[in-house]
Amino acid sequence: MSDPLEQRRGLLIILSSPSGAGKSTLAKRLMEWDPTLSFSVSATTRDPRPGEVDGKDYHFVTEAKFKEMVAQGEMLEHAHVFGNFYGSPAGPVREAIEGGRDVLFDVDWQGEVQIRNSAMASHSLSIFILPPSIKELKSRLIGRGQDSDEVIQRRMHKSWDEISHWGSYDYVLVNDDLDKTAARLITIVEATRQRRNQQPGLLTHVRKLQAEFEEGDQ
Repeated sequence: MSDPLEQRRGLLIILSSPSGAGKSTLAKRLMEWDPTLSFSVSATTRDPRPGEVDGKDYHFVTEAKFKEMVAQGEMLEHAHVFGNFYGSPAGPVREAIEGGRDVLFDVDWQGEVQIRNSAMASHSLSIFILPPSIKELKSRLIGRGQDSDEVIQRRMHKSWDEISHWGSYDYVLVNDDLDKTAARLITIVEATRQRRNQQPGLLTHVRKLQAEFEEGDQ
């Protein structure tokens, strides 16, 4: 029989930032720290980028299929970004949380708000990643070599709107040093795993203490 105090519910770990602030790299660091973490595989209507694999990087679906999933309540959150739809299928996330497994979300502020308003909100942990400067943010976007100048300009134009929502998150980290930021992120996750509502075995333990007290074992 497992120790009830070792049981826990999983976390919905939400990482958000403007493009180029480093959330994808930090998510990778987090998963290297704890390989049991799983990444929520989003559904999207955009075309795959070179090297992306359907079902691993994203579930690539048609716009009609995406809208059908939303209508049937199969999306935990969804948004329209840069001309495409993105969303997180709810079923796999629910199973992971009940099984004590944490799930990572790389979503924007719209996704964070929807998760906050979902039935799984009490198990969420939201963290916003800020760049050290706007100049550094643009430099990182250019250095990635993934986007055209036009796309980079669109991302930069949108960055302030994304940054303006930092105040709704549980934690905010300035990614001025990757190693230090990753260490702070890990500390936050470790602490949040100990939240009362993440430990279903606590009630059983307290009842046991009460029974011992009433039996005169103190």
